[in-house]
Amino acid sequence: MKTLYHPNHSRGHANHGWLNSFHSFSFANYFNAQKMNFGLLRVLNDDTVAPGMGFGTHPHDNMEIISIPLSGDLRHRDSMGNETTIKEGEIQVMSAGSGVTHSEFNPNKNVEVKFLQIWIIPNERNVTPRYDQQKLLDANEKNKLHQVLSPSPEDEGVWIHQNAWFHMGRFDENEVIEYKWKSNDNGLYAFVLDGGFETDLHKLDTRDALGIWDTEQITLKATAAESRILLIEVPVTN
Repeated sequence: MKTLYHPNHSRGHANHGWLNSFHSFSFANYFNAQKMNFGLLRVLNDDTVAPGMGFGTHPHDNMEIISIPLSGDLRHRDSMGNETTIKEGEIQVMSAGSGVTHSEFNPNKNVEVKFLQIWIIPNERNVTPRYDQQKLLDANEKNKLHQVLSPSPEDEGVWIHQNAWFHMGRFDENEVIEYKWKSNDNGLYAFVLDGGFETDLHKLDTRDALGIWDTEQITLKATAAESRILLIEVPVTN
């Protein structure tokens, strides 16, 4: 087993007033040659957007873009004609493919929106752009990992053009997670949303992350009440 520890304080940070953003990997004005990606996981941004503010219309192509609200509401508009609001307990995916423009903003006047934006490098280029949004019906069921993304439209959660799986879960203190890899070519990026978790080798606090590869499974134990985690399994080689 190989591991890569990314403590919370090692993330890049940009505070623009209306946007307070932490970058797990190099992004925009934050550059760290040692933190360009984890396999095909290219971006993991932890964003807080002030009431009434947001990202104006901008382009993307050939990237799988996933948004996961942690609190508040996020309004989405795109050149495919989609206009919708995503909330905590939902997940959104946009396959930018051959090219798309979109905007994201906080529609509320007095409540911040906190969300994760995640970019995965796709396994196909120039696909027809697509959009999907789903409510995670059992997301509040505790002490269980919930699959929220996969490579298959027939599987649980949203799907993307990549051999990747996302799981999320909320756990009581001392609850144990056993996670087994879906693919031997993949690694796992474990990102702690709240509370803490530990493995045999590392203790992880809120917003710490651990990359794990060259193994087939991992055991994590929650170290605090209401601990929440996001597990991102992605290919670690092209």
